[in-house]
Amino acid sequence: MKYIGAHVSASGGVENAPLNAIEIGANAFALFTKNQRQWKAPALTSKSVEAFKANCAKGGFSAAQILPHDSYLINLGSPEAEGYEKSRQAFLDEIKRCEILGLDRLNFHPGSHLKKISEQECLERIAESINWTLKQTKGVTAVLENTAGQGSNVGYNFEQLAAIIDMVEDKSRVGVCIDTCHAFTGGYDLRSYETFESVFKHFDEVIGFEYLKGMHLNDSKKEFDTHVDRHANLGEGFIGMPLFEYIMKDKRFDNMPLILETPDESLWSEEIKLLRSFVTD
Repeated sequence: MKYIGAHVSASGGVENAPLNAIEIGANAFALFTKNQRQWKAPALTSKSVEAFKANCAKGGFSAAQILPHDSYLINLGSPEAEGYEKSRQAFLDEIKRCEILGLDRLNFHPGSHLKKISEQECLERIAESINWTLKQTKGVTAVLENTAGQGSNVGYNFEQLAAIIDMVEDKSRVGVCIDTCHAFTGGYDLRSYETFESVFKHFDEVIGFEYLKGMHLNDSKKEFDTHVDRHANLGEGFIGMPLFEYIMKDKRFDNMPLILETPDESLWSEEIKLLRSFVTD
């Protein structure tokens, strides 16, 4: 089964996210469980939590169809003591919010070295942050998202993601999310079937499909290997539509959230229908 959706708004409360997903014909969705541009947020109320779970049931959304995303402020690889501690505490809070909501995964950008430490040191700090968080929580998988490698961001190649996973003590609670735009501008050519197959063969060898917990389906406004993160609507960027058809026809991408983060939200309903039309039994 293909779970296809978008990163929908949770404005007015997390309970509104599943309703917004239903409205666009999705059978998967992503959301922020708090304001993504603030360090702290009020605790989730029991009323909001109950309404979220009820609305998920209404839309037929299980935890396997939902990919929450953490705050953009968090940098688990920060070389700065204050930023590192604030990031860890905020990440812990995000995982606990997922626990309360009955969600089983949290998607996050690995981190940035800020040009103050080496990439290896940054990867080690990220892994240590994950270990520290997982020891204090249960039931939620930390899902590393590949980056485009913009600025000082790490996690732009499969080897770096694998290095973090290797240092995580509880392998049952770590995974990855592959963003197609980030992969393309990060140096993975996804434009033809041959290159698509080659990229995911390499992914399976380096990381393994057992760690794939979701995908972000985005075209790219920037050209191949530019290391710039700018999403485009499907078929309107430098990747092109064929990639998304390959993914829809490939059973390796079944039973995980496939999430649109394309910029024109008014097209999400049509993009979901188009993606669904590519699916073959």
